[in-house]
Amino acid sequence: MDTLAFLLMILVFVASLVIQGGLQATFARYSRVANSRGLTGAEVARAILDAHGLTHVRVEPVPGALTDHYDPQAKAVRLSEPNYASPSLAALAVAAHEVGHAVQDAQGYAWLRVRASLLPAASLGSNLGPILVLAGLLLGALGLAKLGLYLYLAVALFQLITLPVEFDASRRALEFLRRMGFLGREEMGPARQVLTWAALTYVAALAGSLATILYYASLLGLFGRREE
Repeated sequence: MDTLAFLLMILVFVASLVIQGGLQATFARYSRVANSRGLTGAEVARAILDAHGLTHVRVEPVPGALTDHYDPQAKAVRLSEPNYASPSLAALAVAAHEVGHAVQDAQGYAWLRVRASLLPAASLGSNLGPILVLAGLLLGALGLAKLGLYLYLAVALFQLITLPVEFDASRRALEFLRRMGFLGREEMGPARQVLTWAALTYVAALAGSLATILYYASLLGLFGRREE
């Protein structure tokens, strides 16, 4: 079982590389295509927020590439500097997606609240879980290793809850862009491609965590006693 779990981890790793490559290629392609209205990511984000009565939510630039996110504590949509100032189709798709999270927050979207409640446990599991598994194996302390495995389960649960949150934000984003007339019919396809590849990265992350859990469990002999 150890070998099977290890091979599964490698398969997921390769799939993750393919998905990351697809996202980067798609984003790079549509980062060079300007939208027909010449609007920047920041302008579209501001317009969508205002249309939903979220005038208190700020739109701010942040350094880096694909560092875009919504900060629910600060009530701020933060767009990477290229997307903030760019009129590209990719920038508008990303900006609308992050605003989708802000609208989720304002409307009390249930899965977003559940994910927020799991964040402390997921952070603990991500940082401490693998350490405890390794320490338990090295020390022959099965209970300690199992504790690490159980902590790491919180990571997978967090990533599982993340899927409906991200898919819903992308659905909202496409609806914003279409209904408010920011993108024409022929421009919606590229925006959908960008958001689809981005969503697949979350699927790959969940698959990676599940494969890691399977591998840890096999090392701990939780699938039955291994033959010597």
